[in-house]
Amino acid sequence: MLNSLDLPGRPEDTRIVVAMSGGVDSSVVAGLLKREGYDVVGITLQLYDHGAATHRKGACCAGQDIHDARRVAETLGIPHYVLDYEERFRESVIDSFAASYLAGETPIPCVACNQTVKFSDLLDHGARTGRGGARHRPLCPEPAVWKTAIAACSAPPTLDRDQSYFLFATTPEQLDFMRFPLGHLTKPETRAIAARARPRDRRQA
Repeated sequence: MLNSLDLPGRPEDTRIVVAMSGGVDSSVVAGLLKREGYDVVGITLQLYDHGAATHRKGACCAGQDIHDARRVAETLGIPHYVLDYEERFRESVIDSFAASYLAGETPIPCVACNQTVKFSDLLDHGARTGRGGARHRPLCPEPAVWKTAIAACSAPPTLDRDQSYFLFATTPEQLDFMRFPLGHLTKPETRAIAARARPRDRRQA
């Protein structure tokens, strides 16, 4: 019998590693899976100098993002770990971006980050974090349906914020471990779930 994530076993016997950016999407994923009874572990990447980015507006994977992810994990009562990937990020993303830009190209650093840091290093770490390194039934056992499977599990209900193209370099082995629990929801629907789950101010209780 498969659970809601297409994995064998009961939710309470299934460890799920959620990549928590500190934003609403990953926070809602962690909350929904925790509510379903899964053994949820949150992981946040620190990709560049945490101290310098603490108060920088729009910082990604550093500064306030880490604080937000940690706060959500504490609220949900799940373990939360911060992985220092600064050196790996600099070598795999920043340096290659600079070289590509100087060569007159138009690089997309977020795609490079997904290909190396997130969908390679982080995914490997997440697989090791799972109990016993157990594998599950592949989502797409045949390479011929690989790209179709990516589109099916990642295409949003509305196309105005579609970012599924970031998955173009994902391998079948990587896709085997990934799940996109919010793929059927719009952004307003996700924010509404977050608003309902947000603890009420004690002064208003």
